[in-house]
Amino acid sequence: MSQLAMVNTTIKRPLVNYHKSVWGDYFLSYTPQLTEISSQEKLEHEELKEKVRQMLVETPDNSIQKLVLIDTIQRLGVGYHFENEIKISVQNIFDESEQSKNEDDFDDLYVVALRFRLVRQQRHYMSPDVFKKFTNHDGKFKETLTKDVLGLLSLYEAAHVRVHDEDILEEALTFTTTHLESMGPKLDNSLKAQVSEALIEPIYTNVPRVASRKYIRIYKNIESHDDLLLKFATLDFHIVQKLHQRELCELTRWWNDLDPVNNFPYARDKLVECYYWATGVYYEPQYRRARRTLTKLVAIITVTDDLYDAYATYDELVPFTDAVERCDIGAMDSISSYMRPLYQVFLDYFDEMEEESTINGKLDYVYYAKIETNRWTKSYLKEVEWLNGGKIPKCEEYKRNATLTIAIPMLVVTCLIVMEEFVAKETFQWILNDSLVLPASSLINRLKDDIIGHEHEQQREHGASFVECYMKEYGASKQDAYAEIWKEIANAWKDINTEYLRATQVPTIVLEPAINLARLVEILQADDFTNSKYNLKDVISMLFVDSVMNHDHSCVGV
Repeated sequence: MSQLAMVNTTIKRPLVNYHKSVWGDYFLSYTPQLTEISSQEKLEHEELKEKVRQMLVETPDNSIQKLVLIDTIQRLGVGYHFENEIKISVQNIFDESEQSKNEDDFDDLYVVALRFRLVRQQRHYMSPDVFKKFTNHDGKFKETLTKDVLGLLSLYEAAHVRVHDEDILEEALTFTTTHLESMGPKLDNSLKAQVSEALIEPIYTNVPRVASRKYIRIYKNIESHDDLLLKFATLDFHIVQKLHQRELCELTRWWNDLDPVNNFPYARDKLVECYYWATGVYYEPQYRRARRTLTKLVAIITVTDDLYDAYATYDELVPFTDAVERCDIGAMDSISSYMRPLYQVFLDYFDEMEEESTINGKLDYVYYAKIETNRWTKSYLKEVEWLNGGKIPKCEEYKRNATLTIAIPMLVVTCLIVMEEFVAKETFQWILNDSLVLPASSLINRLKDDIIGHEHEQQREHGASFVECYMKEYGASKQDAYAEIWKEIANAWKDINTEYLRATQVPTIVLEPAINLARLVEILQADDFTNSKYNLKDVISMLFVDSVMNHDHSCVGV
């Protein structure tokens, strides 16, 4: 029996008719047999990996070839195999550049910008003064640079790792964007594809797995591509894709066992989209357990969001919020019967987390996950209170609450609990209380979500988004509110970049989940997650359905 059949039908509810799952049971067909990696593929993969490693070690660090090689390896999505080699090389490249500051031997804009980006991506602070030689006395970039397409593209990419008060990089972004946009139609196909993709989403703010899948296709069409690198990247993508397909099969079975059609008929059915979110945070093979837990959590977040946002009444939500805080089977009788299946999922989720955390020595940390879950559901309840009272809060009050409803703190804490690496308790407390990365990622997620979803949401009874709050507080237009959002998102990225360069005592693996969660929302178009029939469906097909071997690999003979 549907849970809605058990509900008081006299209550007026803001029910939304969400479309059915785009994927349904599609991934159940990816059985272990179908997704098995052959011994021949494993052997070839290992052989190619060692050849690439040899290439990486043997290429001198002070050469342009080394910069290009590192960049290519990272962009093709296989940098995770060579993290130590890349770390050592970039450290050497940075040290050498610091020693020879006054006699910089690179006059090529492409090379200077590439080195700058690679060094900053590896968390070393390199001054943007390295670009002064390419500017006039007035601080503007030289017009002669407009003929150097690869140089402009490299500078454009470098500008996205800027921090606050780096005026030369602000100027670089404006200068390169203007010229790259105008030259698009005149470029040959290979360059046109590179420029087009960069303008849609720069390397640094793109979702790594999405970016590498697209770059494999682009790289194949670059005349000077290295066959060995292309062959290895393509095979690696294929092998990891098989693993992802197998995980999707297992998770689809878990989701179906929950009977979402009957137990959560008021909610979006987005299991595959939730898994995409998890791979956006961790795509590498070793994070299988983390992906599984994250997928379950994002699915729970989605259903709970729809419960608070689009179905339950305030009087039903108060005891439900209290029950989540108790996290105890004894609270089951205090909540409406139709909410009990979701509450049971919460209980099972935390039981599973505690069980696994006992094994890896992180049981104490589950406390933090429960604290963040309580803050999250209470922030939802506050939104319902505002809606019922007809309140449109001031922007700052809205952001304080809405950066909790977006659930990024809860997701990041979960990442740190379920990832394979051990995280010190001090680091846990630092990222929750003192880090710039966590609030910045939360703000990016909240504001981008508002700009792509608020028009759809305002078609029904729904709380105010930042757009409505800003318009009311400042008597501004919708366009003014949008402009403020884009400005705040740009500043939040600078906060992330500042912390990435400054907090070097904190392992990169601790900062990456929050940064990747910001990247995931950066590439969304319109209300992609809710209406996932179009752009997001194509992205998911590209990552988990379409074979990279068939489309991109025929030229290199695998």
